Amino acid sequence: MVKNGTRGERDLVKLLWEKGFAAMRAPASGGATKKPLPDIIAGNGEIYLAIEVKTTSRERIYIDSDKIGALVRFSEIFGARPYIGIKFRYRDWIFLSPGDLELTPSSNYRLDLGIALERGRDLDEVTGNDRQTRLR
Repeated sequence: MVKNGTRGERDLVKLLWEKGFAAMRAPASGGATKKPLPDIIAGNGEIYLAIEVKTTSRERIYIDSDKIGALVRFSEIFGARPYIGIKFRYRDWIFLSPGDLELTPSSNYRLDLGIALERGRDLDEVTGNDRQTRLR
């Protein structure tokens, strides 16, 4: 059985390739190692992305603060832009920077659909393809 998160990661990797990025799922993400690895690493020679992937059928999701910390640490070492890529049901991918998330009293992060829509970026913005569109 394929978990929803794995399917989401694979779908996003495919979309990144279609946008001209080499992209791969990090094989040891998700706690299989003590190293701070994101779910997806992607780059096109100019822009490098480290993405923690979340999918949900609800309008709110909680993210462990350790996952966000690991994403930021990896991104600093690798020279990538850190993003949380979230796929709400029936919506396109939305990307947020760690600073866009709200910290809860329990020191985890909460992300509501409304905040994601307000603060989030789409795939073209994250990959720089929106610049090409604006230049035309």
